[in-house]
Amino acid sequence: MLSSLSLMPSLHLKFPCAGKGIIFCESKRLTDGCKDQKSKDKIVENSCLLRRKLILSVLVSSAVFPTLSSYAKSKSKNPYDENRLLQQNRRIQKENNVPDDFPNFVREGFEVKVLSSDNYVKRDSGLLYLDFEVGKGDCPKDGQQVIFHYVGYNESGRRIDSTYLQGSPARIRMGTNSLVPGFEEGIRDMRPGGKRRIIIPPELGPPVGPSTFFSAKQFEVFDVELLSIQNCERRTIAFYSDVVCN
Repeated sequence: MLSSLSLMPSLHLKFPCAGKGIIFCESKRLTDGCKDQKSKDKIVENSCLLRRKLILSVLVSSAVFPTLSSYAKSKSKNPYDENRLLQQNRRIQKENNVPDDFPNFVREGFEVKVLSSDNYVKRDSGLLYLDFEVGKGDCPKDGQQVIFHYVGYNESGRRIDSTYLQGSPARIRMGTNSLVPGFEEGIRDMRPGGKRRIIIPPELGPPVGPSTFFSAKQFEVFDVELLSIQNCERRTIAFYSDVVCN
């Protein structure tokens, strides 16, 4: 037996981790080349602490944040949140005494969903409109002047402007970039005497900035009454030139 053991010097049986646990035996290679046993033990101990901290951090992160990424993806699609925002918008609109068949807006950040009745017509541009009364006569053309009343609302149903309260209708020539793009598109196919509600998306709305009335991209709602359409012509007298509409 002794002779057989003497034939196995190449196995180099060493147990530097004996008594410290089997998982720490992987750090044996860290002690290669160290002559001082205390140095070996210190390196093994440091390696042990490092591994323990690493494992602990992984366990804590996986336990505390197991569904963080999935929650972020599904938050905006939560039907409960959408219903809560809808009820909130309805409550605010009721407090602002919005007119009948007024659309609802479910806003979460920059994403907005418009909820309206089937009576509204949606165009490819994103503009929506609802005719209360269809007028008679021809539709306005570029260069003609339109005379109309309007009441403007924001998404919460708060009134932001009204020509009725101002006491006089608005007068604008078509095709001169004097109107908000969505507003001009909304009244272009109206006829005198017609009444229409127009829902203008932010893409067709007014410019946003410190020099304008609007501070954020929002949907705007306008109730419009087209009173009349006038033909216009340019009049020049000496060095004076103007446009006369009648």
